[in-house]
Amino acid sequence: MVRIKERYFLVKILYPGDLGSRPDIPDVVVLNQPTTDQLNPGALLRGIRAEVASLFGDYGSGAIEGGGLSVKYFSHATSTFILRTTRSSYRIAWAALTFMNSIPIRNGNPCIFRVVHVSGTMRKAEEEAIRRARDLIFAAENDGKENVGDPLTISRWEK
Repeated sequence: MVRIKERYFLVKILYPGDLGSRPDIPDVVVLNQPTTDQLNPGALLRGIRAEVASLFGDYGSGAIEGGGLSVKYFSHATSTFILRTTRSSYRIAWAALTFMNSIPIRNGNPCIFRVVHVSGTMRKAEEEAIRRARDLIFAAENDGKENVGDPLTISRWEK
């Protein structure tokens, strides 16, 4: 029996446009603000598919559609989601996420889609999401008083 191998992306949506606009709120909190309720997994998939089509044309669209692209988890509060695709087409999906620069809804905010973790199992992606949420809470509580690292590059090896 042949097993279909998949890849799971943990993706963080960052909002760098408002940095420094409010001195009473730490930049870590502004950068990691919650996502609007208008964004849902279906709109997210439509945006990713549109970006794949614009970058890779018919080849990319066919590879993604055959790859079973789906959003397995989406959190408005932490602005993170877990995306599943097949192992053969994960680089195409990753490239599309890298080039997306706004939320895929009407008049969407400019943002950065950052792939922070790629794994072969959903369990490991979930564990990484929990670890990153804890690190973010710690950084927000410190309010910049201690050096907790850059929120764009927090990794388990920096601690």
